[in-house]
Amino acid sequence: MRCVIARFPFELTKGGVLESMKGVKPEPVTGESVIIGRRHYPVKQVGQVITRQDRRDFSAAEVLRAMAQLGFTCRAVPKAPPLGILSPMQHASAMLGTPVTV
Repeated sequence: MRCVIARFPFELTKGGVLESMKGVKPEPVTGESVIIGRRHYPVKQVGQVITRQDRRDFSAAEVLRAMAQLGFTCRAVPKAPPLGILSPMQHASAMLGTPVTV
């Protein structure tokens, strides 16, 4: 499949991406990720390996789009749960803390 990443055309295949990522240790995932094989790789790491370009040269969205079109599972940044608003009673209870046994 032909795709453009950082204004350069690339001819990518699913097998080619699998071969390129073979033996590459995944970095810790802090944002968007791509599942290749059984491993979760950060999108920027995958883009750097398959394009051989600096991570600052392309966006994560470009790589996510290409990986999704090739059939890889892509994961977005998990949303933080909304902070609950405490009632006055819950707020006072939280300020007092938990009872301590003496």
